[in-house]
Amino acid sequence: MTDAPHADSPAGDPAFAGAVADLLGLLAYAELVAFFRLADDAELAPSLSDKGELAGLAAVEYSHYQRLRERLVESGVDPEEAMRPFVGALDAWHARTKPASWLESLVKAYVGDGLAADFYRQVAELADPRTRELVAGVLSEDGRAEFVAGRVRAAVTDDPKLAGRLSLWARRLVGEALNQAQSVAAQRPELATLLITEGAEADSTGADLAAVSKVFGRLTDAHTARLEAMGLSS
Repeated sequence: MTDAPHADSPAGDPAFAGAVADLLGLLAYAELVAFFRLADDAELAPSLSDKGELAGLAAVEYSHYQRLRERLVESGVDPEEAMRPFVGALDAWHARTKPASWLESLVKAYVGDGLAADFYRQVAELADPRTRELVAGVLSEDGRAEFVAGRVRAAVTDDPKLAGRLSLWARRLVGEALNQAQSVAAQRPELATLLITEGAEADSTGADLAAVSKVFGRLTDAHTARLEAMGLSS
């Protein structure tokens, strides 16, 4: 059994360095895919104004990807190698949660991606301070939350029947997000050990998956707040 890496782990600790590289690689690919997805979603937007808003959000995602890529290069890690292990899981997540409408794409951008971002922030809590700061910066929801919540809330007000369907969609996104996190934890145990409580030990994939589940359990309040902001129910 090996002790889980933590923020006070020495910089030369291979396990700790590998976990941080995994986290940055995962985020870099997530941000790159988010850029392409938001750009595609802009085609579904009902107005030129909305298309412009989503294009702006896509540009922000790409800037986040660049920051993460630069950090990996600075750390002596090949960005493509760092991202590659997560391509399958993230591509599968997006394939399973392909929105069928403009409003579904907005709920996914806010609820699905927001829950994933909360998870990534939790993982980063036991990383080094510089990594925590970078992760917090690239996962900021400034701009996105107000735009998405406002558009969905207005649509639900105009047509209350939409609330039930979009709430079901949001619940599906949560389930798929948990499956994604468990898949990543199973494939990358070093990354999962960042979730282990300080002083504990990671001795099996089962322990890692249990830690992932506990983290998602702590994210319920943020998820509920997002639903309420859009005029939806949990």
